[in-house]
Amino acid sequence: VRVPFASAKHAAIAKQVIEVDRELQPHAVKRSLTVEDDVLVATFTTLTVRLARLTLNAFLENVELVVRTIGQFGEDAERVPS
Repeated sequence: VRVPFASAKHAAIAKQVIEVDRELQPHAVKRSLTVEDDVLVATFTTLTVRLARLTLNAFLENVELVVRTIGQFGEDAERVPS
């Protein structure tokens, strides 16, 4: 899965935030996250198609939360108070 972001920095932030959470079934689901320029790349290996669907759905929900958070607080959080 390739998820484009507005910048490489935002893609790296998303990677750092999402990779903290381990998979609930590490014996059945393997996840690899990398950043290529401004794209977050996620690779999944699962034992079943059902697990692939559930894993991808949870991943995309996490991505959505990160995107909304960056959109809401990203620029304000980077400003240095005067």
